[in-house]
Amino acid sequence: MAVSTFAAIDVGSYNVMMEIFEVRRSGLRSLTTLRRRLLLGRDTYSDHRISMDSLNELTRILKDYADAMKEYGVSAYRACAKSAFREAGNSMLIVEHVKKKTGITIDILSNSEQRFLGYKSIASKGEDFARIIEKGTAIVDVGGGSIQISLFDKDTLVTTANLLLGSLRVSGRLASLENETEHPDILIDQLIRKDILNFKRMYLKDRNIDTLILVGDYFTNLIFQNRADMNKFETRDEFLGWYNKVVNMTSQEAAEYLGVGMEAAHAVLPTAVLYRRLIEVLGASTVWLPGIQLTDGIAYDYGLEARIIKSSHDFDRDILTAARNIMKRYAGNKPHTEKIMEISDEIFKAIRKNNFLSDRDRLLLKVACCLHDCGKYVSLVNVSECSYNIIKSTEIIGLSERERMIIANVVKYNTIPFDFHEELSRSIPEEDYLRVAKLTAILRLSNGLDQSYLQKIEQIKASRKDEKLIIEVAVKEDFTLEKGLFGENVGFFEGIFDVKPLLKIRKKIS
Repeated sequence: MAVSTFAAIDVGSYNVMMEIFEVRRSGLRSLTTLRRRLLLGRDTYSDHRISMDSLNELTRILKDYADAMKEYGVSAYRACAKSAFREAGNSMLIVEHVKKKTGITIDILSNSEQRFLGYKSIASKGEDFARIIEKGTAIVDVGGGSIQISLFDKDTLVTTANLLLGSLRVSGRLASLENETEHPDILIDQLIRKDILNFKRMYLKDRNIDTLILVGDYFTNLIFQNRADMNKFETRDEFLGWYNKVVNMTSQEAAEYLGVGMEAAHAVLPTAVLYRRLIEVLGASTVWLPGIQLTDGIAYDYGLEARIIKSSHDFDRDILTAARNIMKRYAGNKPHTEKIMEISDEIFKAIRKNNFLSDRDRLLLKVACCLHDCGKYVSLVNVSECSYNIIKSTEIIGLSERERMIIANVVKYNTIPFDFHEELSRSIPEEDYLRVAKLTAILRLSNGLDQSYLQKIEQIKASRKDEKLIIEVAVKEDFTLEKGLFGENVGFFEGIFDVKPLLKIRKKIS
């Protein structure tokens, strides 16, 4: 039985946590959890940088964690930083310093990567997760800097959005007004209300939300009296009973009631008001706290990547569904998109061998197919540039910013000359540049085979023979346009893959 000892480190806005797991085929088993308080978010959200005092403390904490990893015989680790690092102007210097002093490399997660790992944390709950998302479900992931709301419908992730309404950010913005009102909860509600209602108007529409899944932090567990990170369900009425009791307390009274310091008590109220507003707007009757942290998601992701754990849930499908929803938002042509996705996948499978193309590249190509003409919503003239800007600016859950830039460039150069573009080669790493070139060549060839948007191809089969890529198609009507334009993309494809595409039109492919 494959077993690995893995350490997951979460560098958050107000604490640094490490959890060491035994990762085995049956799932995760936590061996120990270490948590140290460190208010990195306070530095970033007020000064936009991490202070030297915080850096020194972070270094001390991670040195201790490195020693603990040796004691437990950890074979692999991953340290992830979130918004407090992401928004700090000196984050790269901090990462370099920590690496030199502790040997630990910190990955600064994009927001979409962070939330996807939080989502995987919940998925690690297995049957409970699968059962709950069969109904209308919203995952709310709360951090110090922002919250992420993800909507499920019939086992499928249908949309996700990020709102800059994190507990530390909100409490920091209103700190100067605290002594000017007897009802700070009303000020908080007025500050956050418009963003949540806009989310409802844009994404929720007529969906019914039965359960709210909370992937929170220290304050979430404090509010829902779940300090031991237990798997817990709470009704809407139970939460509102607690809320009405605490909301009228002073910070001093709340600190005494909750058994926390004043600083924590200041952040509890914005988080509680946020949850109350979300529960009301989404109409949820039940709240589920699955008793997980980001560390669970980091470890679960490692188990999946190392092929130790097998999941019944298809996470790639979630990413594709998110891309399809973006396509729908920008009035994309669904039949054309699905056809070129089919064509490109067939070509990809035929030439991936010896071309250093991975399963992840296959997924990125499918997303590029979904979004290849989203810019037409903005301009029918500057489609490529508009598509590039939309993708660059639109978060796609599960994809890093680096991967999103690869897709944006593939879509951009789908219709404009590539010419081994000097500007592109200077702006992205060499490895990404080569991926852009390869995926662009496939997308161009595929898009050209449905140039009329009429889905004339009924069957397609691609195979490599020596230095040729044989593309056999069975078509349902005249294919003169596509056949005539096919040659326009052959030269670029051959230059990238050193394989010449040949088109063969059949009545039927056996």
